[in-house]
Amino acid sequence: MKTYLVTGAAGFIGANYLKYILNKHNNIFVIVLDKLTYAGNLKNIEDELKDKRVEFVKGDICNNELVENIFSRFDIDYVVNFAAESHVDRSIENPKLFLETNILGTQTLLDTAKKFWTIGKDEKGYPVYKENKKYLQVSTDEVYGSLKKNIAEGKELTFNDANLDILLQNRGEVKTFGNKFFTETTPLSPKSPYSTSKASADMLVLAYMETFHMPINITRCSNNYGAYQFPEKLIPLIINNVLHGKNLPVY
Repeated sequence: MKTYLVTGAAGFIGANYLKYILNKHNNIFVIVLDKLTYAGNLKNIEDELKDKRVEFVKGDICNNELVENIFSRFDIDYVVNFAAESHVDRSIENPKLFLETNILGTQTLLDTAKKFWTIGKDEKGYPVYKENKKYLQVSTDEVYGSLKKNIAEGKELTFNDANLDILLQNRGEVKTFGNKFFTETTPLSPKSPYSTSKASADMLVLAYMETFHMPINITRCSNNYGAYQFPEKLIPLIINNVLHGKNLPVY
């Protein structure tokens, strides 16, 4: 049986992910760690909380004692970190909260995973970890900043099926597609306290991979939408404003 620690699973994306993995895998156990801020709601996962494969822990990923307690009670195989302060406008009002949760919270998870997964050192002094462990950092495309029309050495492509095939076939070599695409190799250029905090967390995760050889992955989502999303987010905000005849925000 594989054991997951899924942080922020009472929020929009985390709740959908929890439903997905429980439906896909039978032989798993999931610890849900969520602070239950305004954007987190247990109603999002009320059916999943009835599942014997799920245990809910209310708490903050910045709480080192709490996170260590979870790792001491369970042999965590996978950490999936959805927990984050994620609204751009709120980050302008209170940058400190975003820096603490998104950066220091990530560090707490990394340090704890490293501590409990390490079983020794190799001949070069790098940590050796238990087999089949993985840390997944869920990030955002906002770490790339704004798409620009004149990126040096860029190639501008119109978005169509043929050019999408080109992108997918050559993704390892593509640096940028001008003002049309971001890729994994696009330089980070965050523009808000929120995106800066997420970019900083990403760099921290990469640093732990390079320095400690931790088994990590990073994903960068782009304007997800769907069930359980808080209405302040872009897609539901636009839909609600259209339905009620309000002006549409332009960022």
